[in-house]
Formats: sequence, structure tokens, C-alpha cells
Amino acid sequence: MKKLVAKVLAASLALSSSAAYAGGPVVIEEEGQPEVVATSPRSGWIVPVIIGLVVVCAIACGNDNDDPAPTDPEDL
Repeated sequence: MKKLVAKVLAASLALSSSAAYAGGPVVIEEEGQPEVVATSPRSGWIVPVIIGLVVVCAIACGNDNDDPAPTDPEDL
């Protein structure tokens, strides 16, 4: 019985050791970092246009008080 166990053990070691080296070495290549390109937002023009319209409206509308200030104390 001991001879049979020894032969089976030797055979299993022989078969399993060859499977451990199957396929050869594994070579891992490092990949470069991905290039990140920042794109401009699609709505980047809206804010400057709105601010420009507010400034143009403020200049065009202006102050409607064209009357000069009263200099006579009786007019107050």
C-alpha cells in the first residue's frame, strides 16, 4: 500500500509542477497616462452677452431726471 501511495504522490507532483510553468512568464507593459483635453463649455458665451446687454441698457436708459436741481429755497 505504501508503494502505491508513493507512486501516486510522485505522479501527482510531476503533473502539477509542469502545469505551474505552463504559459511562460507574464510581461506587463505600463501604459502611458491618458491625455486629458479640457474643452470649453458650450454655454461660455451666454454670461458675457447678458452682462453686455445689461451695461448697454444702463447706458441707454440712463437717468431720466433731466431737470436741473432747484437753486431757489422757495422751490423746495
